[in-house]
Amino acid sequence: MGFLFITAQQTEKLIVPDSIQKAKFAETVEKIANMDLEKVLTNLVSESIWVGLKIVLALAIYMAGRWLIGRLIKLLSTAFEKRKVDRSLQIFLRNLIKTISYIVLILLIIQVMGINTTSIVALLASAGLAIGMALSGTLQNFAGGVMILLLKPYRIGDYISAQGQSGTVQEIMLFSTKITTADKQTIYIPNSSIATAIINNYSTSETRRVEWVIGISYGDDFATAREAILELLSKDARVLQDPAPAVYIAALADNSVNLTVRAWTKNEDYWDVFFAMNELYYKTLPEKGINFPFPQMDVHLTKE
Repeated sequence: MGFLFITAQQTEKLIVPDSIQKAKFAETVEKIANMDLEKVLTNLVSESIWVGLKIVLALAIYMAGRWLIGRLIKLLSTAFEKRKVDRSLQIFLRNLIKTISYIVLILLIIQVMGINTTSIVALLASAGLAIGMALSGTLQNFAGGVMILLLKPYRIGDYISAQGQSGTVQEIMLFSTKITTADKQTIYIPNSSIATAIINNYSTSETRRVEWVIGISYGDDFATAREAILELLSKDARVLQDPAPAVYIAALADNSVNLTVRAWTKNEDYWDVFFAMNELYYKTLPEKGINFPFPQMDVHLTKE
């Protein structure tokens, strides 16, 4: 460990004599006394007016720029609608153009205020590089959003299942996709993860196949069960007859004969048909002599 030693000569240099201090103080008082206060006040007022004008001009530019950006977005929306651009792409482009426009507006206001924008742009570029490296995940989300809009695995209004979540797509944003679940929960899925995930899109086709598995008892007449099920399906107008509904024996299980029932319906009617037919099967099949078996075990006792 080193020690700091100050010699007497160095100490004398650090201490300013009284006479010098008094002389400097007197010089300062003299300058203040000889100051032209009228000139100082004039310069101060002039500078204040100039700064005030710059602020007013900057506010005027901001209001005008904000109005122009709003008009630009409206014109873009109209053009997109006329050209029937995909709604997902519309929202994405509007958000992107709006963000860039506001950045340009802020740089213009800074220029008007007399600040050198060249150094600011250089500073932003270097800061952007550092931030980009720190926020690489965010940039991946942006790239994922672009890929989604280009490849279009889903669109706004589609019902999808991805990353363990299912719901209707409400919006494809710059960095995430917003979906609403059946119980009205709002979920945001990062675009980078959903762009590389397996996506199940239930809305790409107008129709969807509904499937039921019904277990009947051994000994029950399959033909009777089949006829009863097909009759129930034919009476529901939501069940399509082309392709025609079908009933098969799917498996001979331990406690039941499992029937697979398949029918087609419109996409929007899928769940309504599924639950309605479940109820009808439960009520109608026992009336036709078809039983739903319970799990059972036969135990044989032997006497030795």
